[in-house]
Amino acid sequence: MTQTPLRKPKLRIATTSLAGCFGCHTSFCDIDERILELAQVAEFDRSPLTDIKTCGPCDIGLIEGGVCNAENVHVLREFRANCKILVALGACAINGGLPANRNPFDVADCLTRVYCDRGDGAHQVPNDPELPLLLDKVRPINEVVRVDYFVPGCPPSGDAIWKFLTDLIAGRTPRLENELLRFD
Repeated sequence: MTQTPLRKPKLRIATTSLAGCFGCHTSFCDIDERILELAQVAEFDRSPLTDIKTCGPCDIGLIEGGVCNAENVHVLREFRANCKILVALGACAINGGLPANRNPFDVADCLTRVYCDRGDGAHQVPNDPELPLLLDKVRPINEVVRVDYFVPGCPPSGDAIWKFLTDLIAGRTPRLENELLRFD
């Protein structure tokens, strides 16, 4: 009797974005046709590729963006709880990136200058309960949850993300050579 080889279950990969420009997700999509190779060994959970808005248990979570408001904190903690391995993608996730440029300033002063000092007659800071509460500072994600790996760049290139993921999936320690790193 011939035995059928056991088929290895596919990994589950999820992605999400916090405060940033979505450039890391664009770079993830820049792996182009290699996404088909990835789909041979992985299923996508929460991701722009699937348009799934929630994250179930997954093997690898890729997250971009810094933490700038209460909703970011909630999403990040929930995402971390569902990911065996959490990977911080890009400068915003690693150090707050461009959104952290507001850190030297008082949040209330920033909001007043933006919404009340515009000269267009609008003199009120939005105060809708649907708006998430801003944090005093934009934080890198590792100040809120444990991060397993960091992929630097602004944004990291599609090639860097591909190399990182293929190393990780193959059980190798991910290593990115300098030529794969970019800070546009």
